[in-house]
Amino acid sequence: MKRSRRVVALSTAVMLAAGLPAQANPASEALRTRASMEIYSLDDEQGLATWRQATVADPQDAAAWRGLAGGIIAHIAMMRGTMTVDSYLGRVAAKDESLPPPPADLAREFNAAVDRAIALGRQHVAARPNDAQAHYELGSAVGIRASYMATIDGGIVAAFRAAREAFDEHEKVLSLNPARADAGLIVGTYRYLVAALSMPMRWVAYMAGFGGGHERGLRMVEGAASYGGDNQDDARVALLLLYNREGRYNDALAQLERLRALYPRNRLFWLETGSTLMRAGRAADAERVLNEGMAMTARDTRARMLGEEALWLYRRGSARAALGRTVEARDDLNRAVAANGRKWVEGRAHFELGTIALKESNIAAAREHLTAAATLGDSDRDSASADRARALLKQRTVAR
Repeated sequence: MKRSRRVVALSTAVMLAAGLPAQANPASEALRTRASMEIYSLDDEQGLATWRQATVADPQDAAAWRGLAGGIIAHIAMMRGTMTVDSYLGRVAAKDESLPPPPADLAREFNAAVDRAIALGRQHVAARPNDAQAHYELGSAVGIRASYMATIDGGIVAAFRAAREAFDEHEKVLSLNPARADAGLIVGTYRYLVAALSMPMRWVAYMAGFGGGHERGLRMVEGAASYGGDNQDDARVALLLLYNREGRYNDALAQLERLRALYPRNRLFWLETGSTLMRAGRAADAERVLNEGMAMTARDTRARMLGEEALWLYRRGSARAALGRTVEARDDLNRAVAANGRKWVEGRAHFELGTIALKESNIAAAREHLTAAATLGDSDRDSASADRARALLKQRTVAR
């Protein structure tokens, strides 16, 4: 079941903004464009206000209601510290018991907005069953509901059903209009993730109605990113996750270069660039980009993502450790531990401190840091890092 959760939950990045083309009056259309820009620029409070204005400008515009629902998910992700690739890369992004539930007013507003978007979508499909756009709107709205259920409510079974409907509706779009490459975003993401499941779970997904296909799925998401539709940037964000999973770091960096140019106020794209450079083994480049991003962050008076300071410090400390700059690395990593961050970030900072202590033959300090890394990783669903810490603890020089 854990892997099946990823099929639904890893798709959250695909559907956060979800500003899709629709029949709407010019005022609503202009407001939707502005709201999407604001959400991607990390002006999430202003973005939500603009999405609300769009729903007032045209209450029959399904895309406005869908965009409001997606903006609320993005806002909750900022509050929960789950706006980065790390939150979905190799970790099961199901309901996180270590975080409080979203504010009740936001949860109510999300449900009202997505319910309205789905209701309008169903009306349009009933009235125009052979209209690709009607199926597109319905599938996108249901897909946003699936993401919320999986990542915030933790209702995996219900989310799986909603995800299947979103998949089916967007496959219908492609059968009606094969040129609609933007419909490949949801279909391609699910195909890619189903193909990554173990064989028993893959058969469960097939029986539930999902198609698979690793390469085909990735090509479909790439097609959406190149198509030029309103969800183009959503597809680019999805590719950050998929390319990092594939180890295609240069391709991920190319997407990040475009996103930084489009949204220069989104400091998290600098953080993602530094993280991707570290995965690519380019520590010097990572430190340079992280320094730039941290300077930008220091000048930015807007609200931070939960645990953001700790994540910046951990990443730069890791880069400095890889460059052999131990004093600076230890300072960053100790500050990351002391910051009010996510437990998995604190655990990874302890792991880096433990490896530094090992290089200095400080076995007692290494044992303390690695033990903390294992405990913290287990507590915040970062089992891969916890296992790495335990492996070092079992080494003869550390265990005795």
